[in-house]
Amino acid sequence: MSAVIDHPAHAAHHAHDAHGHHGPTGWRRWVYATNHKDIGTLYMLFSFAMLMVGGVLALLIRAELFQPGLQLLNPEMFNQLTTMHGLIMVFGAIMPAFVGFANWMIPLQIGASDMAFARMNNFSFWLMIPAATLLVGSFFMPGGAPAAGWTLYAPLTLQMGPSMDAAIFAMHILGASSIMGSINIIVTILNMRAPGMTLMKMPLFCWTWLITAYLLIAVMPVLAGAITMTLTDRHFGTSFFNPAGGGDPVMYQHIFWFFGHPEVYIMILPAFGIISQIVPAFARKKLFGYASMVYATSSIAILSFIVWAHHMFTTGMPVTGQLFFMYATMLISVPTGVKIFNWVATMWRGSMTFETPMLFAVGFIFVFAIGGFTGLIVAVAPIDIQLQDTYYVVAHFHYVLVAGSLFALFAGVYYWLPKWSGVMYNETRGRIHFWASMVFFNITFFPMHFLGLAGMPRRYADYPMQFADFNAVASIGAFGFGLAQVYFFLAVVLPCMRKQGEKAPQKPWEGAEGLEWEVPSPAPLHTFETPPKLDATATRIIG
Repeated sequence: MSAVIDHPAHAAHHAHDAHGHHGPTGWRRWVYATNHKDIGTLYMLFSFAMLMVGGVLALLIRAELFQPGLQLLNPEMFNQLTTMHGLIMVFGAIMPAFVGFANWMIPLQIGASDMAFARMNNFSFWLMIPAATLLVGSFFMPGGAPAAGWTLYAPLTLQMGPSMDAAIFAMHILGASSIMGSINIIVTILNMRAPGMTLMKMPLFCWTWLITAYLLIAVMPVLAGAITMTLTDRHFGTSFFNPAGGGDPVMYQHIFWFFGHPEVYIMILPAFGIISQIVPAFARKKLFGYASMVYATSSIAILSFIVWAHHMFTTGMPVTGQLFFMYATMLISVPTGVKIFNWVATMWRGSMTFETPMLFAVGFIFVFAIGGFTGLIVAVAPIDIQLQDTYYVVAHFHYVLVAGSLFALFAGVYYWLPKWSGVMYNETRGRIHFWASMVFFNITFFPMHFLGLAGMPRRYADYPMQFADFNAVASIGAFGFGLAQVYFFLAVVLPCMRKQGEKAPQKPWEGAEGLEWEVPSPAPLHTFETPPKLDATATRIIG
């Protein structure tokens, strides 16, 4: 046991816990939540619910594509499903999950008592509920849900029914929530670190979130501008994107992707942070190249603003433009490669054990690297022109977003779940979840590379016979992958929420470092009410 147990602040925590938190209980505890841990939990439960909704839409898509011909859906409904699947997964599942992690872990990791703006934190979460209701509810509006693709390209968006306005409103609300959450994270990290916790001693998860929060504040207003212009085109007689009035649909693509490419990194940088916490813990070594990881993360964030038009090689861009965006895109692979090299170097000759968090972390590195390589391939303009809008692109971004963001989220859940719940998850069930996810993920998305190379376009409800076999394999894999996530909730998360399992020690992972392992498990509702005194490494408390 570390010196932390004797720390007077911790005695205060236990006394505080014994008096029932002096706060609201029952439903009021959650509705009026201002505690960072409660809000983090709410974000995670919300994001998992959205993951399930988006997953059901994905399975409907794969069920339709199981065989050639139209089985279950008409093409209009199919396009609604592809659009809503993308919007719900990006804005409803992946992003809120990372914000949940930020809420839970950042104050614990930097020795802060809570987030800087507790009531704004509550507001930023509860904005998600009406936004998600508007998004999902758009299926029940006249004409059905938006069917313009998750990128909401004009001129399709100008031709949609009233659900398009609901989706635009939902995106505005989600954007406001993201900006408030980001301001909170930045102010907390910059102003509330415990004495002795310098920026370059912070855990990498805090660094990646600090940089991500700046990205969010920079690009969310850009998305808001693009969808507001769409709204005025639809209802107020403007012609930003309508060629009939002198507008330009390609301008929408430029504005959208100026938001959209940094958004890709918003969804992966916190994942890098989680993996950078887990790999050293299970390799029982310090992270190789801490400073280079910080600089690499910053480089990725800066470069993400100058590569947006690689999504637009087929829009008639001049060759000079194609060359610039091609080389800029290749350049961004350098800091990403630095990260992968550093993780591998951390594992090199380490005393590694493979509990579930490490399995997901190693799985992440392996499969994310594949996604990175396919990204380099489509960065080459002449190849991209061939592969644009085919299933190769679908395979690429799912390798980055599912095997990237989602696997890192799972790794983080397994790593910190003992600290959150106070009980150990069942290791065997965790391993079953990992192997089922890994195997079915690859069965689902690897064949899509071949479909794309053979020329199968994405977002089509039907296809000719030569694509039948790979589509059948992908659909079977998708249902297996979906079932694995239901298993994860029922067999791993639910027992921990019900406190079923052996009690978790204060520090369940031998090699783990950081202030979160200096408080009891489960983490008390209030931690670090007085700023802790830290040792020279800023990873331990000296009583």
